[in-house]
Amino acid sequence: MAGLDTQWKALVKQLKKLEIDTRKARGEARARLKKLDRQTRKMVERTLRQAEPHVRQAMKDAARVGRGLRAGMAAGAAAYRRASTRKRK
Repeated sequence: MAGLDTQWKALVKQLKKLEIDTRKARGEARARLKKLDRQTRKMVERTLRQAEPHVRQAMKDAARVGRGLRAGMAAGAAAYRRASTRKRK
């Protein structure tokens, strides 16, 4: 029985050490996760701040090109109508 009692005490001791190590690892992981979350948020905010003016300018340019394209199509259609009405006369 003495051998089993010694083994039992050794197992309990190992279990307590594992519990302490687990708590420590969990705390470190939590801290690391918080730090990564903060870094990610900062990077995303910075990227959005830098990209926003470029996106706005691109939207303005696209709108300008679209207006020019529609105006050109309207002018071409009007010219086509004018040319086709002349032939009828």
